[in-house]
Amino acid sequence: MPEGHTIHRLAQDHRERFGGRPVRASSPQGKFSDSAALLDGSVLETAEAHGKHLFLGFPRDEWIHIHLGLFGKVDFGDAPAPPPTDTVRLRLANPESYVDLRGPTTCALITDAEKQAVHARLGPDPLRDGDDPDKAWRRIARSRTTIAALLMDQKVIAGVGNVYRAEVLFRHGIDPYRAGRDLTAGEWTAIWQDLAALMREGVRNNRIDTVRPEHTPEAMNRPPRVDDHGGEVYVYRRANQPCHICGTGIRTADLAARNLFWCPGCQPPPSPVPRPPRCAGRPRRSRGGLLPWGPRIDATTSPARRAH
Repeated sequence: MPEGHTIHRLAQDHRERFGGRPVRASSPQGKFSDSAALLDGSVLETAEAHGKHLFLGFPRDEWIHIHLGLFGKVDFGDAPAPPPTDTVRLRLANPESYVDLRGPTTCALITDAEKQAVHARLGPDPLRDGDDPDKAWRRIARSRTTIAALLMDQKVIAGVGNVYRAEVLFRHGIDPYRAGRDLTAGEWTAIWQDLAALMREGVRNNRIDTVRPEHTPEAMNRPPRVDDHGGEVYVYRRANQPCHICGTGIRTADLAARNLFWCPGCQPPPSPVPRPPRCAGRPRRSRGGLLPWGPRIDATTSPARRAH
């Protein structure tokens, strides 16, 4: 499934090719025909993204809401557009460009109120100006769920997928199985800022690169990564290969229905914090007053009371 940087790049491409101009809208597949007919000839006023959701804005506060899911694809091209295939859910075209949408999970014409409802159920997006990382932190800080699962929860933080979650946790040396509530506020701030920088770079280059300059193939005199996902990474899809930093074999496991990747050498579990003995805690209150930790003595059943 495309990650958030891809959707923001798609919004940018729609604005550059079609923004502020009338578009011809059609649905060769037929599933979006009625809505396409309503929009045909309208001006595409804007395009924006929130996490993995793309919104194309038209007059009268109408929006095409697109979620690509696992199988959706978007293809841009220059005019003249070729005849569309019958798998194209939506085609937008103008005299200079066209774009075809195939296989999305969602392609629907919605109102502005319905669009706001989508935003309301999503977490903050590191690529959206003004989105507040504290909104995510408030949920993370009280959660027993692992940070790896929380990063994939679009209600907590929007746009992060399997690659970014694995890579950002590696970059900060955080065990993916740590509970959210065990992170510090400083660690979360660093994660958010790093995600924003990495994902902005992803929008610019249209691919995911997460290695620091000193760990590139050229700097380390190692062969470049060969993978159909492209980009240089530390742990993603590198199971059993040696870590670029410490040489430990990268591990993988299933977590939150996705493959998790991490380096046990660079992302060790935190040392357990010893718990204070119970007697060091707050005294227990009984009916007879404050008592230290230990067997509870009830004034109604104490030996002195029974003697009388």
